Order: sequence, then structure tokens, then C-alpha cells
Amino acid sequence: MLVSLSVLVLVFLLNLLVISHVSHFAAQQQARDDFRMQLAAGTAPVSEGDFEDHLLPDGAPVGILSIPRLGVDEVISEGTTSGVLMRGPGHRRDTVLPGQAGVSVVMGRAAAFGGPFGRLQSLQPGETFTVRTGQGEQTFEVLGVRYAGDPTPPAPVRGESRLILMTARGAPYLPTGVAYLDARATGTAKPAGTRQTTSMTLSPQAKPLATDMTTVWALVFALQFLVAAEFVAVWAYRRVGWQKTWIVFAPVLLLASVFVSDQLIRLLPNLV
Repeated sequence: MLVSLSVLVLVFLLNLLVISHVSHFAAQQQARDDFRMQLAAGTAPVSEGDFEDHLLPDGAPVGILSIPRLGVDEVISEGTTSGVLMRGPGHRRDTVLPGQAGVSVVMGRAAAFGGPFGRLQSLQPGETFTVRTGQGEQTFEVLGVRYAGDPTPPAPVRGESRLILMTARGAPYLPTGVAYLDARATGTAKPAGTRQTTSMTLSPQAKPLATDMTTVWALVFALQFLVAAEFVAVWAYRRVGWQKTWIVFAPVLLLASVFVSDQLIRLLPNLV
């Protein structure tokens, strides 16, 4: 049991510190290919619905964020739950898309899964970056970085496009709050698409530093699988010896540990 617990902790750390970055890279490649195809076909979403007016699923690509000074070139996905932000930055459903008239919110992780927003707080007022959506590319100028309790910028004037980038504040993997980067579009704002989600109907797991409790059932099953494998391994150890038990159950226990660690990571705050 102690050996299995140690393996579980090691697998959890390996998954969080190493494998998460690999999976983020693979997810970004797939999302980029999908979004480029949509741009080429003219079917990239400009609202909360797709080209056929069906509600966009969580994880659907909606834009590309490029911050050259930070080396950020990330596909933005729809939704801001922990699972979505494993793929890269996510667009909060109750706000307009970047570049549209109004205020848009994009959230991203600071450390795990590529940590695309890890150096976001180093941007200075006046610096620029771009976001490309189905309505074209828009350049944004940084207004500044703020934290909880700091004054917010003046409300945008009618027809102006604002963008708020959000990530975790504090040491890597140990968030102490939320950092906000405010920016405004330098060009003409695009018409805002229809939004079905409002701030009142936004799910709790889509808010900053929220945890996704909707997959706890999967964690329970993963733990049951791990415990059952432990008991069978102990029984086999007493009946057939440690050599055969090791050969058969080492990969099984490792697989169970991977399942458990993956579900535990999903329970971490979505901006970590």
C-alpha cells in the first residue's frame, strides 16, 4: 500500500509537471488544424453558436491569441472549465468574442498544461498583441495589469472592444489570487454575436480559480479500480510469489495510478 501510494504521488507529479505540457501541445496542434480549416471554409464561429447556429461545445476553437514578446501563440477554445483550459486559453461564454464590441474575457493557466499565461503579468502598458477570429485579426493595446482590490479601467465607450486576460497570481502551482490584464482594441470593433450564456447562467466551474466537481464520479471509479487492483495484487503475492505478481500487476497499478492522478488534476483550480 505504501509503495502504491508513493507511485501515485510520483505519477501525479509527473503528470502535472511533464505530461500535462505534452498533452497541451498535442491539443493545440489539433485545435489549430481545426480552426484553420474553419477559417478557410468561412465557417469559424462569431457567436456562441456555430455556422449552423448550434451551441458551441466546450473546447471548440474560436480564435488565435498571439503575444510575440511572451512567445505566446495559442488557440482560444470556448469555455473556461478546468478540462477546457487543459487545451489552452479559454473564452468565457458569457462575454463577446475578442474584437467584438463590448468586453471579452479569456482565461489561461499560469503553470500547468503549457502555462500559456505564466508571464502575462510582465506585459507593460502600451504593448500590443493580436487576436484572430472568424471576423479577422484585431490588435489590442495593453492598458495595465491589476489584482483584486485595484481600481478597474473606465467602462468602454459605446462600440469599443475591450479584452481581459485572466490567470493565476502567485508562485507556480500555488495560486494566491487572480491577475487581470486589461487591453483595448486599436481598430474598429466588430459586431457582437448572439450569446446564450449570461453571467447568471454561467456554471460555477467556469469562473476563475474554480474546480470542476462534475467529474468526481470518475475519480471515485478510478480509486475503486486502484483499491481493487491492490487487493488482488496482495492476494497474488501470497499465492504465486512476488516475481509473477510484479510482472502482471505493475502495469495494472501504474495504469490505475494514471487514471487517479488525471482525475485529481481536474480538481485543481482551473487557472493553475
